[in-house]
Formats: sequence, structure tokens, C-alpha cells
Amino acid sequence: MGVPLQARPAPTETMADAQRSIVDSFRYLEDWTERYQYIIELGRRLPPFPETKRIEANRMHGCQAGVWLVSDYRDGKLFFEATSDSAIVAGLISLLLKVYSGRRPDEILATTPAFIEEIGLAEHLSPHRANGLALMLARIQADSSGYQAGEVA
Repeated sequence: MGVPLQARPAPTETMADAQRSIVDSFRYLEDWTERYQYIIELGRRLPPFPETKRIEANRMHGCQAGVWLVSDYRDGKLFFEATSDSAIVAGLISLLLKVYSGRRPDEILATTPAFIEEIGLAEHLSPHRANGLALMLARIQADSSGYQAGEVA
């Protein structure tokens, strides 16, 4: 399997470092069967998502799988928690948390998820999963934009 990833970034890890870590982890995997298994394993390692947050208000609409995403703004940074009832989608969430959680809103808004193209994820996801990934990224951006503007997202 690839190099293990932490769902949350290390305190000194930049967003570029996080993306590079993801790309490096996928380089060790020879084919997409192994890569999907790795993504599923990452999803299994997500921190537990509180049942109290698994409510309709936190559910992502437009995703085929059940996805719940919440953000918490503290100390100038946005922290995301998320879960899915789909193993692969949970793994995608893990990748997004590694890059985006614990970052300042301006950093989030300025960072393109280049790792998605670099690991070939875009062309290997089903249209429904690709749409769900795009919706999760849009939500992360929207929450970031709201907090950057001083609004409650």
C-alpha cells in the first residue's frame, strides 16, 4: 500500500506539502485497483463523526452517497469534519481534510486542489463521485469565503 496519510495536516505542514504528500503516496501504487483500496483505507481512518452532527442541515445535497460536512472557525482557521456512508467517498473526504482542514480561509481560497489531477483521480472517478467531490470542494470554498468576509458560513 501507499505511504500512510494523516487525515489532519501536521502543524507545520503547508497546503503545498499536504498535496505533495498525497501525490507521493499514490506514486507507490501501481494500478487503480490498489489506489481505490488505498482510498478506502484512508476513509476507514477518518476520525469518528459525531452522530449529533449527522443531521439534515449538515448533509451535502447533490451527492449520490450520504455526505455530512461541518466547519468550525477558531483561531483564524477553518476546521472541517466530514463523513460518508460510502467507503470511497469517505476516502476522498480524508484527502480533502488533509489539504484544507486547519487552514486560514484566505489560504483555502487561494489553493487549487492540484493533487486531484496529479494522481489521475479526475479521470478515474464515476461521474456521480466526481460530482460529489466537486460539491464538497465548492462547500469548502463557500465556507472559507463566508468566514473570510466575516460572515457565519
